[in-house]
Parts: sequence; structure tokens; C-alpha cells
Amino acid sequence: MVAGTASAVVGGVLSHREARTQQQQTQVDAQVAAALANQQAAAPPVAPAVVPPAAGGLSDDSIAKLQQLGDLLKQGILTDQEFAAQKAKILGA
Repeated sequence: MVAGTASAVVGGVLSHREARTQQQQTQVDAQVAAALANQQAAAPPVAPAVVPPAAGGLSDDSIAKLQQLGDLLKQGILTDQEFAAQKAKILGA
């Protein structure tokens, strides 16, 4: 009987500790969330980075598109005329 009572007491203590630990973790999580919200609210808005054009006046995006067009031309997916038309659009000509 003593062993059973001891197990029940220890089990009750552990359950109480687990509940308290979980409650403390919930409080910490709430504090962290509040701190992050305050930090985001206090931070000035950040403008998106503007990527300057690469040498020759072409942006990285334009160069990537031209490379894709070249690949499509090599694969025979685009005709020479289609390639030229799309290239002109990208170059703004």
C-alpha cells in the first residue's frame, strides 16, 4: 500500500510539474510573440532592394530571359523570327 501511495504522489507531483512547465512555456511563447510584434511595429518599413542594371544596361532578369530564349531557339522551340521579336521586347527596342 505504501508503494502504491508513493507512486501516486510522485505521479501527481510530476503531472503538476509538467503542467507548470507547459504553462511557463506558453507564457514565454506569448512574450516572444509580443516582443516580435513590437519589434516589427517599431521597425521602419524597408524599401525593396533595387538591382542596378548590369554592364551594358541589362538587368540580371533581362540577361536570364535572353538566355532562356537562346535555349528555346537552340532546341528548335522558337523560330528565328520569334526569337528576334522576344529579344526586341526584352531589350526595349
